[in-house]
Amino acid sequence: MKSNSFAGDDNITLLAKGVVLKGEIHVEGTVRIDGRLDGEIQTKGQVIIGEDGLVQGTITAGTVISSGRIKAKVTAIERVQLMKTATLIGEVVTPVLIMEEGAKLQGMTDMGVTAWADEPPKLLGNVSDLSAHRAKQVEVLDKESRGEAHR
Repeated sequence: MKSNSFAGDDNITLLAKGVVLKGEIHVEGTVRIDGRLDGEIQTKGQVIIGEDGLVQGTITAGTVISSGRIKAKVTAIERVQLMKTATLIGEVVTPVLIMEEGAKLQGMTDMGVTAWADEPPKLLGNVSDLSAHRAKQVEVLDKESRGEAHR
């Protein structure tokens, strides 16, 4: 018999189009939002927001994939992926942020980078500094000046 699991998950929570929920969703598996949620989603799995989906509040998940609208603080352990129809207004905390062309993001992002090295990386032993070997400036003459120069 064929399994109806979504993305390999056995535990799927669906908020269908036209449904409005005010409150909290705490699950272990995948959450798909095609309706409207005003509140909190918390899962170790995926949160998928369809094109008609709207989430306002807080999302904490392993992965967040959105084609819809989010106005929330989004925290994802693995990644946040915004499809071309997605709009996200708020704060995003994730190590990987993927945005398709057309997706919109307004807010603050935190990808875990706290600082960068103050010095540029050192070149390997067999690589020399190319700026020391820049070509010398060459003057190009037009046709008339070349003709006069040869007379």
